[in-house]
Amino acid sequence: MQKVIVGKQVKELDALFVKESGISSYQLMERAANEFCHWFESKYKKAYTVNIYCGTGNNGGDGLAIARILSGMGYEVKVAIIGNQEKGSVDFIKNLKVLPKKVIESNWRQLEPRDLCIDAIFGVGINRPLEGEYLDLVQMLNNNEAVKISVDMPSGLPSETPADGEVFHADYTISFQFPKLALLFPEHAAYVGKLVVRNIGMEPKHFKPFPSEYWFFSGENMPAYHRKFHVFSHKGDFGRIILAGGSFGKMGSICLSTKASLRTGAGLVFCKVPGCGVNIVQSTIPEAMVIPPSSDMEVDADLDLAGIDAIGLGPGLGKGNHAHKLVHHVLENYTGPTVLDADAINILGEKREWIALLHPNVVLTPHLKEFERLTGKTCDNHLQRIKLAKDFCMNNHCSLVLKGAFSLLTFPDGTQVFNNSGTVFMATGGSGDVLTGILTSLLGQGYSMKNAAICGVFHHGHAGELAGEKYGRGTLPTDIINSIPQSLLAFGIE
Repeated sequence: MQKVIVGKQVKELDALFVKESGISSYQLMERAANEFCHWFESKYKKAYTVNIYCGTGNNGGDGLAIARILSGMGYEVKVAIIGNQEKGSVDFIKNLKVLPKKVIESNWRQLEPRDLCIDAIFGVGINRPLEGEYLDLVQMLNNNEAVKISVDMPSGLPSETPADGEVFHADYTISFQFPKLALLFPEHAAYVGKLVVRNIGMEPKHFKPFPSEYWFFSGENMPAYHRKFHVFSHKGDFGRIILAGGSFGKMGSICLSTKASLRTGAGLVFCKVPGCGVNIVQSTIPEAMVIPPSSDMEVDADLDLAGIDAIGLGPGLGKGNHAHKLVHHVLENYTGPTVLDADAINILGEKREWIALLHPNVVLTPHLKEFERLTGKTCDNHLQRIKLAKDFCMNNHCSLVLKGAFSLLTFPDGTQVFNNSGTVFMATGGSGDVLTGILTSLLGQGYSMKNAAICGVFHHGHAGELAGEKYGRGTLPTDIINSIPQSLLAFGIE
């Protein structure tokens, strides 16, 4: 898991790494440029023409190094520099001196459009809106039809705060070692495009001196987060779980959660559904057992929780009287691992006094709108959401998964983890129900809350990626469910 560094610590980290590794800042820049070019070469053929727009700071130095390396690889590259070259950073000037003559330096206004345009104008240092010639350039590039790629940060985007003014609209942003915080904000999606993080050789020891509550998880050392089972393990070892939800016309949600829990390895799965859903569950999911209902259209609150290892509550539940009673019954009487999703969260938003019943074994999995029902409207400001999630979990001693691109996991100790798996093809109704089943299954198997959340959210996203590669825009939640075993096996989880 990669620590995310913020503020002036970024420059301090670079300086520490340079000192301890015995390389120069220029050599570190060369590493970053090479990593960028390796990614670039794997994606684009030599026939593509490239324009690179460079400022005169270290981000511009990265751009010049990239221009030199790509030119050496056989790409047709042209460079435009904006700013006073004589006042450029030391490493910018070094890279300018070794720029090949065939890589033409030109005024950006005179540079003809090309297939690809690389933004190396401003990096992490910008803290004010673009203005003057820089604003003119970025506006011109945003109207350009070329494929747009940013080096480390889209120019105009502050590294840790919401955008203010014009920002370069990248199709890809190539960041180094760890993503800067602002790259993970949903409201910045149009600026960042697809985020790619490349390793430049920094190790965990280099991050130790820098405190941070933010982490970025890309599946590193995945087996360490999973429980191990042995040849004599039986279905009881893999957990007895209840999934409660469904209502008339909304049985699909709980069926998806149930299937996902089984595909994740749950030993025994009981469904608490209304009478109208009994035949649906038993005919479509023969592996699950149905708890006899006493209400036909809504899930009733008559639920024996003895001997249950985990419960998932909410998919398709509705918000009727029975649903309210069930949510209150579970929160008041069950202290075991509990996943609250969908209508269970919406009910909690209505009955805010019940929030006091949350405990360390509870994880809530809201999407952005459900999150606002818990904490209040956030004016599309993810930095505010991050703080609200932290305060909510620390004050109420629970965990929370804020779903979306780079889903944010927040734990009672204030630790926050951004998840780096998933695809836009998961943006379809039912994907969240799949996550509920995965999390409930892992908790029932005896995973700690933190490990269940980390593993569950990552495999959910990775299974979505695997399904998306096959079906694209036609990806269904069922396709994600069927890809869960493949995701587990891909990381050596048996």
